[in-house]
Amino acid sequence: MAEVKKEKQHISLNICDERFDIYVMPDAEGYYRDAEKLVQTTYGRFADRFRGQKSERFIAAAALLEMAVKYQMEHASKDIDSYNNLLQRLTSDIDEALK
Repeated sequence: MAEVKKEKQHISLNICDERFDIYVMPDAEGYYRDAEKLVQTTYGRFADRFRGQKSERFIAAAALLEMAVKYQMEHASKDIDSYNNLLQRLTSDIDEALK
């Protein structure tokens, strides 16, 4: 069966008052829009707190750091969950085999 080639679509994102014109697969657009909101919200919180006291670069770096730490924590918890699920299944299989 012939594979249907999906065309990328043009979208514009506003990140920290900068316009980003990019091309994405249609099924990925929602992820980009959600990421745009997350960046705007996180950056806005740090800007409200530090603007006038710290540089824009510091504010951007602080926002990036917070998002990266949250990503790492979520990634680590998912790894642990999958490991625990696998361990639980193996334990159950072993218990059944020993009966």
